[in-house]
Order: sequence, then structure tokens, then C-alpha cells
Amino acid sequence: MTSTPLHPALVHLPLGLAFIIPLLAIGFAWAIWTERIRARGWLLVVLLQVVLVGGGILAVNTGEREEDRVESTVPKQALKEHESFATQFVWLSGITLAVMLGAAVSRRPSVLKAATAAAVIGSFLVAGAALRVGHAGGQLVYTYNAGAAYGANAGNKDTLMDPRSTQMSHMNASAEHHDDD
Repeated sequence: MTSTPLHPALVHLPLGLAFIIPLLAIGFAWAIWTERIRARGWLLVVLLQVVLVGGGILAVNTGEREEDRVESTVPKQALKEHESFATQFVWLSGITLAVMLGAAVSRRPSVLKAATAAAVIGSFLVAGAALRVGHAGGQLVYTYNAGAAYGANAGNKDTLMDPRSTQMSHMNASAEHHDDD
């Protein structure tokens, strides 16, 4: 297992896209409905949603692989909640992708309009799910100090469970550095 966690590096791409895609979906849907662009322009929104779903699946997989190491630092219930929200996020993203693909292959204007409208709504639901899973992940890091599982004191359960101990060690190291000057 690597000493650098991969999950935090991967998770930001799908979460960021989850907030950008609804805005793009609204713009592209409006442009298609008003015939400012051709319906195939919708493929850009679909492509971004594919990246979001793929990134979400990778983030879930890396989170599951790194779960054992972080379990020693955070309450199990907080970790399970984050995992549950992540699973919901990926499923909702995949369902929204299916709706977007339906819009992309539609040739009937009424179906295209309904499918793009449903996809826009789905993209906002995905953004809400992203907010929820991101908040739960942020709590793992900032409330429960999950990053300490990869720090210098990794493996020392007493130090890991108390976020203040990590802060104190950084303050002591900083003070020692200034004493050497």
C-alpha cells in the first residue's frame, strides 16, 4: 500500500464536475430548445457526465481500498455514512448519465426536450448528492483528522484519535525550529 492516499486526489474531479454540469446542462438545453445549436451539441454535456461517473467510480474504489487504514483514526459510523453517500452519488450520477444518453440519441423534438429537461433536473440532484458526500468527507478530514492515518504518527492510535495531538506536534516542531535560529 502506498503511503500517499490516492482517494483525496481523485475525488475532487467528480465533485467539481457535479457543480459545473448543471450550469452547462441548462445552457445547452436552452440552446437546443431555441435551435441555437444542433442537438449533437448535447454530447459535450454527456461526455462530461461520463467523466464524472468514471471519476466517481474510481473515487469509491480507492476509498474502499484505503478504508482499513483510515478506520483506525475515525469513528466507524462517520466512515460508513461517507461511504453510503458516495454510493448514492455514483448511482444517481449513472442514472442521470442514462437520461442524458437518452436525450443524445433522441430524434423526436418532444422526446429530446423532455429528456434534456429531465437530465437538467438530474444534474442538480447529482450536485446535491455531491454536496452531501463532500461534506461527509470533509468531516472525516477536518473533524476526525483522517489524514493523520498517513502522517508521521500513523499507527499510534492514541495520537490519531485526538486531532489536538497532531496540532501540538506541529506547534512543537515549529517552536523547535525557531529555537535553532
